[in-house]
Amino acid sequence: MIRPLPDLLRAGDAIRARGGELGRPLHVLGETTSTSDEAKHAAKGGAPHGSTWVAESQLAGRGRQGRGWFASPGESLLFSVLLRLRCPPARLPQLALVAGLAVRDAIGGPALLKWPNDVVVRGSEPGGPSLKKLAGILVETTMVGHVVEALVVGIGINVHTRHFPDDIAARASSVALVAAPGNAAPPDRAELLADVLARLDRDAHLVAARGLGIVHARLLAADALRGERVSSEQGEGVAEGVDAEGRLLVRQDDGEIAKWSAGEVHLARPRRG
Repeated sequence: MIRPLPDLLRAGDAIRARGGELGRPLHVLGETTSTSDEAKHAAKGGAPHGSTWVAESQLAGRGRQGRGWFASPGESLLFSVLLRLRCPPARLPQLALVAGLAVRDAIGGPALLKWPNDVVVRGSEPGGPSLKKLAGILVETTMVGHVVEALVVGIGINVHTRHFPDDIAARASSVALVAAPGNAAPPDRAELLADVLARLDRDAHLVAARGLGIVHARLLAADALRGERVSSEQGEGVAEGVDAEGRLLVRQDDGEIAKWSAGEVHLARPRRG
C-alpha cells in the first residue's frame, strides 16, 4: 500500500501558516482513484468550502477530455479543492483561468499559462517551438437548476519528475527541470500546495463576484499563446490575448478577431509566404 511521504504530511502546517480558508479540512491520502472523485462524493455529503484532498497516487487521475494523467508516486502534487462560491455559470471558465494563474504564480520562474487551463514552459523541439506541460487543471461543477452549488478544482503538478515516458517526454516538463535544474532540490510539495491554495483563496471569491478585471493584467502577462499561431476545431490564426470574459482572442487570416470560449488549442506552424 502506498503511504503519503513526509512532505505531504507536513502540508497541513504549511496551509495553516498562510491563514486562508482553502485546505481546511485537509485530507492526505496515500492512494485513491482520483482526488476529484473524493471531493465530488464529499460535496454531495455537505463537505464545506475549502475542503481539500491530496494524494500520493491516483489510480484513475484524469485531465481534460477524459485523458489520463501520468504521475509516479512521490513525484507529483495531486490535489482537488472544493469551492462553494456563488457565481453565475458564465464565470466558471474564468475560475478555471484563475486556478491556472494560482498554479503559475506559485511555480514562478518561466512558467506560463496556456489558455484555458494548462501551466507550461517554453521548449524547443526539432519541429519548431513547443510548450511543455508543467501542470493541468480540471474544473468540475455541481449544479442545482441554474445555480452553481459547488466546484471541484482538480490540479496535477509535475514536481520532482526528471524523466518522462517516451510518448510524452517531448510535451511534458516539471518544476524540478524548470526551477531546479541539475541536482538542486525542487520546492517542497507541502509549501507548493500551500502557496497554490493561498493564491486561489485570494482571487477566487473576487472573480466569482466581479469577473476577471482584478486579475486580467496578470493573465495577459502570463499568457503563453499571445503572438503565437494557434489552431483548434474553431479555426486558426494568431492569438492576441485573453479578453475580460476569459475568451481567447484570435486574429484570423482574414483579419477578423474570433473569440474562442472553449476548446483544445495547439501551436500551429507559421504560414509561409
